[in-house]
Amino acid sequence: MVQLTQFVLASAALAGTALAAPPKPSTGTGLGPKPPLSTGGPKPPVPGFPTIPVPSNKTTNPWPGKERYVVKSYSKKLEQTIAAFTAKNDTLNAAKTRSVQNTSTFHWVTTRALVSTIYDVIKEARSQRKGGKRMIVGLVLYNLPDRDCSAGESAGELSIANNGLELYKKEFVDAYAKAVSSAPDLDFAIVLEPDSLGNAITNQGVPFCANATPVYEQGIAYAIAKLQFPNVSLYIDAAHGGWLGWADNLKPTAQIFSQVVEMAKKINPAAKIRGFSTNVSNYNPFQAKVRENYTEWSPSWDESHYATSLSPYLEELGLPSNFIVDQGRVALPGARAEWGEWCNVEPAGFGPLPGTSTNNTHVDSLVWIKPGGESDGACGLEGAPAAGAWFDGYVQMLVENAENLKPTYL
Repeated sequence: MVQLTQFVLASAALAGTALAAPPKPSTGTGLGPKPPLSTGGPKPPVPGFPTIPVPSNKTTNPWPGKERYVVKSYSKKLEQTIAAFTAKNDTLNAAKTRSVQNTSTFHWVTTRALVSTIYDVIKEARSQRKGGKRMIVGLVLYNLPDRDCSAGESAGELSIANNGLELYKKEFVDAYAKAVSSAPDLDFAIVLEPDSLGNAITNQGVPFCANATPVYEQGIAYAIAKLQFPNVSLYIDAAHGGWLGWADNLKPTAQIFSQVVEMAKKINPAAKIRGFSTNVSNYNPFQAKVRENYTEWSPSWDESHYATSLSPYLEELGLPSNFIVDQGRVALPGARAEWGEWCNVEPAGFGPLPGTSTNNTHVDSLVWIKPGGESDGACGLEGAPAAGAWFDGYVQMLVENAENLKPTYL
């Protein structure tokens, strides 16, 4: 689940297709992992919620009242989308694309070489600040060895067989932490390793994933331990409702997350997280207007319900039940025949704008983590480019189908 350019990852792309595995659910980014979805058939409704102790590591929602960083490189790519609409005399959608240019998205750091781009982001974020408000910068940390084990299109630069975990810790995470620590005047929301722990929960039947899981856990725990700064809010990726939100996946999901946080505390006793990210690079709605047939047996039939369903299991283990939900791309009702469809889904549109009006006390904010326009891979639509490559025809569709996107005229 990652991208080209600043997201362009190692090999072919960043989505998923590797070893024989079940259909892929998406949480990919067109630049990121698209792991298989393990549903195991119809699931009964969620059983009675577990008892809820008070979490011991309270943190504060970092989003309200702050300016949000707008990724400059993404805004520049959208100039060609504006030009395409203008050439068709479609001034309305050209103006809507200008609004997308001014919308905050996350900056993906997917290789060791790209860690240096964090310094560029810091410089840009400082230049975007107005008045006395704090600026919050969204980042994604995504470079585990043997990444995207169930798919493959998002395979990265590091491998377990070639000292990948040590390189990840010392040359990626340590450098990442050093860069972030250089800007105490900014706030950071960092999404940790999209899709990775989802594979630890549902894809242990894939030998490559079974081998990678202990390394994923160690790597993420190390990242948590090293990124403990007062201006940093960490969100472990929790895949999406169509993947981990089934009733029999909720408890094991919370258990894996708890295990990783405890591992982080062994490295740094002060280690804590703010919460979890969901739907990264996927197409699920936050609050579905229409319930799709393929969600019939799931308590997590949209991302808001997923956050609500998973929360008591997290709280039972003393974990925070706070979420950010990616709404950068949302499938239109009826676009998918099954939840496992993840690649360049059509029709889809830009979802609700980033903001803290969520009508769900567990959700810190809606965000756009995956910048719409980076292809999910050479799949889904005829002529789709490799994962991470710019797919302008797809961006035009996202604009045309966007939810409540007001035009910005020059």
